[in-house]
Amino acid sequence: MEAGLTHTFDSVIIRFGGELWLKRPWTRRLYERRLVRNIKNVLKRYEVPYSEIVRRHGRLFLRTESAVEAVRRLARIFGVSSVSPSLETSSKLENIVDKSVFLAERALKEGDRFAVRCRRVGDQSYSSADVCRVVGQRILDEFGEKLGLKVDLDRPNVKLGVEVRNDEAFVYLDVVDGVGGMPLGTQPRVVGLLSGGIDSAVACWLVMKRGCPVVPVYFDNMPFTDETTTERALNVAEVLFDWAVGFPRKVYVVQHGENLNKIIEDSSRRFTCLLCKRMMYRIAERLAEMTRAEGIVTGEAIGEQASQTITNLRVLNNAVKKYPIHRPLLGFDKAETETIARKIGTYKISSRKAKGCTAVPSKPATKAKLEKVIKAEEKLNIKEMVESAIKSLKVVKM
Repeated sequence: MEAGLTHTFDSVIIRFGGELWLKRPWTRRLYERRLVRNIKNVLKRYEVPYSEIVRRHGRLFLRTESAVEAVRRLARIFGVSSVSPSLETSSKLENIVDKSVFLAERALKEGDRFAVRCRRVGDQSYSSADVCRVVGQRILDEFGEKLGLKVDLDRPNVKLGVEVRNDEAFVYLDVVDGVGGMPLGTQPRVVGLLSGGIDSAVACWLVMKRGCPVVPVYFDNMPFTDETTTERALNVAEVLFDWAVGFPRKVYVVQHGENLNKIIEDSSRRFTCLLCKRMMYRIAERLAEMTRAEGIVTGEAIGEQASQTITNLRVLNNAVKKYPIHRPLLGFDKAETETIARKIGTYKISSRKAKGCTAVPSKPATKAKLEKVIKAEEKLNIKEMVESAIKSLKVVKM
C-alpha cells in the first residue's frame, strides 16, 4: 500500500472463507454472525474506529476512515479469505468512473500497465464488461499520454477493482489475503497440550483455524526442566491468544515434576516418556471435562520423536477413554510445520534456547507393547497422581 493512499479509503470489503458457501443457509448465517462478533472484538481490541458493518450476501462491508489499519487487523481473523481497502460510491456508472479516476490518479505511476476488473450483484443498466471498458478508457484519456500507461489484461502491475452490489459500489486496488478457515467459536473448544515448542503451537493454531477455541495446558516438569521452558510456553501462548481476540486468555499450568519423578523411580526407564505422556493425557482429559471441551489436541507427528512412532501413538491413545486425541500434524514433516510457525509468529519464540527435559532416557522404547506399558503402570497410583496434578492447577491469565 502506497503511503499516499493510507487516508484515501473509507471502507473495507471483507470476503468470507470459501467453505462458508458450502453450508446450508441457516448454518451460514450462524457462522456469519460469529464472524461479525469476532471482527467487532478485534476492532475494539486494537481501537480501530468504524461506523458500521454491513452484511450482504457473501460479503461484509466495514465503513471506517481507518481502512488500511483495519485491513491489517482483519486479515488475521479466521474465516476471512481476503480484504480490500476501498472507496464507496453509488452504483451509477458515472459515479463509479469518477471514484475510479480519483483512485487511479493517486495509484498509477509512469509506465504502469493496468487492468480493470469488475464484479456485479443485482440489476444494473450496464454489464461488468461495460464498467471495465468505460473506466479503462477514462483513465487512459486522463493519464495515458502523460504517464505512458498501457492496458494489460494478462499481466498488469496495477489492478483496479470494482464491486457493484445493487445500488452500492466499491472501488479498490489491493486484495490482501486473509487467513481463511472457519470463524473461531463455530466449533466446540478443545484442550491443547502446549509445550512451547514449534509443533504444539502449530497444532493448536491449526485447530483454531478450523473454528475451535483452544484451552492451553502446560505441564511444568521442574526440576527436570527450568523456568526458561515455562517462560517460553507462556510467551507462545500470548502469540496464539492474539489470533483469538475476544476469547479467554488463560493458560492452565500443571505441576508435573513430582509425577515424573515417581515414574522414573517406579518404572522401566525405557518407558519413561510413554508413561509421562499417558499421564499428561489423563490429566488433559480431566481438564476437558472441567472446561466442557470436546477433545484433546497435541503436536505429535509420526516418527518425530521416539514416543511418536505409529506403534507408540496407539499406546498413548489407550490412556484416554472419554475424549478423542486430535493430531493435526500427524503427516507433516518438520519443514512444513516450521513454515506455518513462521507465518503465525511462534517460530522465533519456540526456537529460543530452553532447558530440555532431563528425564528423557538414553534408549527409549520405540515399539512398546501395550501390555508391558500397562504392567509398568501397575506400580503407580494413577488415580492419586491425576488428582494431585488437578489440585496443582494454576491458571495464568494474560
